[in-house]
Amino acid sequence: MKDFIITTDTTTDLPASYVNEHHLGMMSLPYTIENQTYTWEHSLPEKEFYAMMRNGSLPTTSQANPEEAENLFENIIKTQDVDILHIAFSSGLSGTYNSCRLAAMNLAEKYPDNKIIVIDSLCASMGEGLFVHKAVMMKEEGKSIDAIAAWLEENKLHVVHNFTVDDLFHLYRGGRVSKTAAVVGSMINLKPILHVDNEGHLIPLSKVRGRKKSLIALVDSMEKQIGAWRDKNDIVFISHGDSLEDAQFVAELIKKRLGIENFLINHIGPTIGAHSGPGTIALFYMGDYR
Repeated sequence: MKDFIITTDTTTDLPASYVNEHHLGMMSLPYTIENQTYTWEHSLPEKEFYAMMRNGSLPTTSQANPEEAENLFENIIKTQDVDILHIAFSSGLSGTYNSCRLAAMNLAEKYPDNKIIVIDSLCASMGEGLFVHKAVMMKEEGKSIDAIAAWLEENKLHVVHNFTVDDLFHLYRGGRVSKTAAVVGSMINLKPILHVDNEGHLIPLSKVRGRKKSLIALVDSMEKQIGAWRDKNDIVFISHGDSLEDAQFVAELIKKRLGIENFLINHIGPTIGAHSGPGTIALFYMGDYR
């Protein structure tokens, strides 16, 4: 049986140290801010990125195209002669999954002895990162590429994404709320709770008044949704838009309420952060339903 490599997108928001330690291949989704374009290899530190956003800069993002995906996959096959399991950014939020699917189809004839499996994660940010982490753990336990792909397809809708934003205007720019909702909500300090649904789309769930209540609401939802997975979550992922103290507050609350001790906390990267903005807090875990 051929060895295989797990590849994914920069939208996982996994720390570079994690990517390097587990030898992940990374597809870079570029972003542009103040007329400068950055990639995974040539990135802008997250604190600088969020400082620029707070000062009024409006970043833009791009999806990966089939040629870029093909280059990544072909380079891996040429240099390492391995199979590839690619876990892609949600098709509900980007065309990147389709680019990767087309690339895999294009390479199938050229490299008939090398398998390329592309999974539509229906996940984003460190929800996608948690999904990748599950695959990495199974690979390191010796599971086959086909067994891991089957588990991922079967369990993707158990990866729960709940998050809150600090500034409604970034959601307005992305078409998630109306301008009126953004203006009125900001005036009365409303904080939306959002999630990624079963189709991989970003959907508002509810609103609460005040920042602290919005963070507590994330854990309230977790207690309801975790269900039969309560004792199976060996790690919980939390991402933040340059708001580490709030992320740590959520982690401490989860420890007290659910007894979970293991967390991976990291910045929301620029590709996602361009749309969610500074101050976003996102919580990811395995649960009964999204």
